[in-house]
Amino acid sequence: MSAAVRAAFRRQAAFCAELGSPFTARLCTLVAERLAPGGPVADRVLGWPGDPSNRADALPLRLAGALHALVIGARDPGLAAVYPPADAEADALWGAVAAALEAHPGFLLERLAGPPQTNEVQRSAALAPGYLTVAARAGLPLVCSEVGASAGLNLLWDRFGYAFGPARWGDPAAAVRLAPEWRGPPPPLPAARVVERAGCDRAPLDPADPATEPRLLSFVWADQTERMARLRAALALARAEGPRVARADAAEWIEARLAEPRPGRAHVIAHSIVWQYLPPGARDRAAAALAAAGARASGAAPLGWLRLEADGGGRGAALSLTLWPEGGTEVLGRADFHGRWVDWGGA
Repeated sequence: MSAAVRAAFRRQAAFCAELGSPFTARLCTLVAERLAPGGPVADRVLGWPGDPSNRADALPLRLAGALHALVIGARDPGLAAVYPPADAEADALWGAVAAALEAHPGFLLERLAGPPQTNEVQRSAALAPGYLTVAARAGLPLVCSEVGASAGLNLLWDRFGYAFGPARWGDPAAAVRLAPEWRGPPPPLPAARVVERAGCDRAPLDPADPATEPRLLSFVWADQTERMARLRAALALARAEGPRVARADAAEWIEARLAEPRPGRAHVIAHSIVWQYLPPGARDRAAAALAAAGARASGAAPLGWLRLEADGGGRGAALSLTLWPEGGTEVLGRADFHGRWVDWGGA
């Protein structure tokens, strides 16, 4: 598997460079070029038993997050010395990384065992226009149900302030303010009201747990300080607001959420960069549950399926919406995987 692993790290390096993290791009390139067998962590990485790519196990992001956790937790001063804001040469960076792999096998292997949890708050810059589209068309309060919600930060999308080009929505004094590079006309800007919000995740994180913030921060690329600041602000909001995130299988949870009628509400099932990580059977089961519930939807109780997911159809991810009872899926636009830009084409 070592050839596939090295290819995955090279591919992730290209993604990181495109997404504005030259440090993480350099780190992934060094792993691809210099990691050699020998030692429990190196052997685990090079002999990865599953699919190491970003469309499956996301092994490069697991390792990058584990190394960053050593820095955030002040576990390895030598590694911290070559991490941003330092601009270390390749040899110095790799020397510190190689030493860390040897010095912290237990910690790193434990972190490699779990998938990354990014909780990328700026994805709400794309999701919020989708929610607002549902609110504008339905004219009803919203029920927001998010799959793969992690700590539930994007469930608080209506508590953020937004700039969609010249258009504004939300509280301009909000602690979390999102201003993506906006292309296209403004989205609908109704006075949306969220009356219920809930999420599920295979491994949910509690914003009130002191271990949650450093864990989520570790998955933010080390040279992207603005992302870290947004994450801290959103976590502080989540500690006060407390959206509920259940530990649950995605398909079972969707079925349970859709089983309860919600007259006078527009129910939106949403997810972002999650679908690719679900097993095919779970995706099929969830889609079938949505279609069945959509067939029962009415103008007094509409159902929306909002998703920001990679589709291979162009730059970034597609923002798609299916809204029942009308049915039919439309692509509202495309967005950067981290929400830095939005190409809006929705009504």
